[in-house]
Amino acid sequence: MVNGTISAAVDSASVECGGAFRLEDVSVTYGRETALAGVTMDIHPRSVTALIGPSGCGKSTLLRCLNRMNEELGDVHVGGRVVLDGVDIYGRSVDPVELRMRVGQVFQRPNPFPMSIYDNVAYGPRTKGVRRGDLDDVVEESLRRAALWDEVGARLKKHAFELSGGQQQRVCIARALATNPDVLLMDEPASALDPISTQQIEDTIAELKQCVTIVIVTQHAAGGTRLRPHGLHAAREHGPPRRARGSRRHERGLHQPKGHTDRELRHRPIRVVRRRRHAA
Repeated sequence: MVNGTISAAVDSASVECGGAFRLEDVSVTYGRETALAGVTMDIHPRSVTALIGPSGCGKSTLLRCLNRMNEELGDVHVGGRVVLDGVDIYGRSVDPVELRMRVGQVFQRPNPFPMSIYDNVAYGPRTKGVRRGDLDDVVEESLRRAALWDEVGARLKKHAFELSGGQQQRVCIARALATNPDVLLMDEPASALDPISTQQIEDTIAELKQCVTIVIVTQHAAGGTRLRPHGLHAAREHGPPRRARGSRRHERGLHQPKGHTDRELRHRPIRVVRRRRHAA
C-alpha cells in the first residue's frame, strides 16, 4: 500500500454514559478486496473521536461499520466484532433501522430532504410515532442543539433548499439529533463549506459532545485537533495498492456500486495501533 497515516483521536469521558463502542479485530472486504484489516479500538461515550488521514485510507469505511451502512453498498463482508454498550451490533437480533435511529449520521455534503425546515427535522420523530402535539418541542430542541434555531426559528415553513450550505448541513445535524441518538457519525461534514460555516459546524460539534458520542472523519489533522480530541492513533500498513486486472470498476473504487461516486470507497487495508505517550 501507499505510505500514509490515519489517526483516531479520543476525548476523555465517563464510561458510565451510553454510546460506548468497542471494535475488536474488525475487517471489511468488498467482494475479494480487503478495505480494512485488524482494527481494534475503543470509542468513549460523550466524546469526540476524530478519524484523520488522507483520502482513500478507509476512514469512511470504518465510520460506516458503526451503523451498518456498509451493508447498503452491496457485496460487503464485515468481520470481527463491533460492540455498542455491550451489544454486538451485527448480531441477528439487532434491527439495522433501529440501530441507525440510535447511531445517526451526517454526510459529507448537505442532503436535506426536499421539504420545509420543520418537516426535515420532524421526519424521524414522525416515523417513531411521536405525537403531533409534541413535534413542535422536538423540532425546536433539535434546532437549538444544532445552533440553528436563532437563524430559522421564525421561518420553519421555508423550504430547506433555500438555506445556505452551512445552514443546510446544520438542518441535517438537527434532523439526526431529533431521534435522540446516543452516537452521531459525521463524514467530513464541513468539507464542502466555506470557512465561516466550517467554524459554525465545529462550534456545534464542541457543544454536542456534552450529550452525544461523536465520531468524525476528516482528512486534515488541523480540523481534528480544533475539536480537542486526544489519545488514540492509527497507522496504515505499507505496500503497493491492489487492483483487479482489467476492471475499470475497480479503478473507480473497490466494488463500487453502479452510479456511486463516493471517492471514499477507494480503500486500502489499515491496522490500528496505539501511540505511547512519552514520559513527562
